[in-house]
Amino acid sequence: MTTTPDIWEPLEPALSVRQVLTLERVLAGEPEVVAGASHLDRPVRWVHVAEAADVGVMLSGGEMVLTTGVLLAGDEEKQAEYVRSLHRADASAVVLGLGRAFPAAPAVMRRAAERCGLPMVVLHRPFPFAELTEEVQSRLVRRKFAAVSLSEAVRTELTALITAGAPLQRLLDEVARHSACPVVVTNLAHRVLGTAGERPAVDDVLRDWERIARQAGGTEGDGWIRAELGGRGERWGRIVLCGYRGDTATGRLLADRAAEALVLHRMLGGGAACSWEEQSAQSLLTDLVSGVVPARQLLPRARAAGLPVNRRTFVPLVVRDGDTPRLDRLLRLLGLPGLVAELADGATAVLLSLPRDQDADALAAHFAARLRTESGRARTVVAAADPRVAWDDVPAGLREARHVADAVADSAAALDLPPVVRLRDVHLRGLIRLLRDDPHVQSFAERELDGLLCETEEDLLSVLRTYLATGRNKSRTAQLHHVSRPALYRRLESIQVRLGVDLDDFEQAASVHIALLAHDAQQQ
Repeated sequence: MTTTPDIWEPLEPALSVRQVLTLERVLAGEPEVVAGASHLDRPVRWVHVAEAADVGVMLSGGEMVLTTGVLLAGDEEKQAEYVRSLHRADASAVVLGLGRAFPAAPAVMRRAAERCGLPMVVLHRPFPFAELTEEVQSRLVRRKFAAVSLSEAVRTELTALITAGAPLQRLLDEVARHSACPVVVTNLAHRVLGTAGERPAVDDVLRDWERIARQAGGTEGDGWIRAELGGRGERWGRIVLCGYRGDTATGRLLADRAAEALVLHRMLGGGAACSWEEQSAQSLLTDLVSGVVPARQLLPRARAAGLPVNRRTFVPLVVRDGDTPRLDRLLRLLGLPGLVAELADGATAVLLSLPRDQDADALAAHFAARLRTESGRARTVVAAADPRVAWDDVPAGLREARHVADAVADSAAALDLPPVVRLRDVHLRGLIRLLRDDPHVQSFAERELDGLLCETEEDLLSVLRTYLATGRNKSRTAQLHHVSRPALYRRLESIQVRLGVDLDDFEQAASVHIALLAHDAQQQ
């Protein structure tokens, strides 16, 4: 787990040399940068007044040193050594007040500062150094405690969310709110496990994530701040603040607090990092199936989640009563790139992404066969839509596969289904499934089945369902319900009386069958 920084460490520089030079009190001294102008973004940790030539031994790094040069006048070697000692001590800048010692910036100091890359500033008007130190120190102290306060507030809020059982997304949303920039969580392979922030900004980050991730994995810059996720000597991911606009040290505090919370969230949840991958896939596939978010807008998320999307054939599948971890392992075992996510009502979506020169139908059939072998369930339903080559067509394909799986969900055992069930295999059952919410269909079903819809007639309704699903095969129906043939005849007679139909008449039996299919579809 990331360690908590000491609040008195030089963690929060907060001001750069450039920012100090814009302060109102400093501007009153008419500052002029005479050397090191390309290094003005150096952080200022403290302000120190020093005249001694060996000032470097008194510094610890990050100081802006103020001097009148009174002890350096007339000795060019001391002037050069003064600058070199500041450079060795990693000072942020040197500010020389012009006056009796130096009416103009000494050339020796300018040249030495330029060679060292040390910003050198001269003040053309007399300026009380005490005012500058007071202004800068007070700002630094205020920012220090503001950063610590923010850090503690974030820690408290995230801990409260974890205690309340909040999901990963809720934690990331809170981090994004405090950082005001996109937040991305990845595994060590840069596969995106979660995001938060303003959607357009997040999409911009994900659009070119592979390149960005390589940059974010190196040195920090331009507001890209990361913190490692892991514990017990093992790393398993990272959180990245993408384009944080505040001070870098404050960003590091936020990233560290977020990392601590995410590690704690994982530990208390008892899950592994892959569970976050499952959540990421579930969020993506759920959005694809719902159609609420246009597919084009989801493409960056799919690419960042590790799904190949360029010049691919997409095979939408829905597995009934599938085990998500088993399906994920099976994909890896077969070397099939894809995403797996559990949907509602026991359905699991599988989106395969295959090279266009591969036989998508054959691979889907092979996947279904291996799944039945692995699960030990000979009647496992694997529903599929026809392969799609355009990403924009994937949502419709997933919804079609879901529709097919739902259409055969309750009758798979009674139907002679192929290894992979498609829309053309569900026939009338599929059509009724599509029309189940139509008021006319609902009225028709209630009217046709009125005599059997009370709770006391559930047994007769079940017999009728089996009888019609088996093609009015009395022997098979009696066998499935574990009753004798005479007992079945009595029940069928009772059904016909209650419904006022003759089940030996094809048209009447078909009408009842359609009504029963509609009724069952409405109950799902």
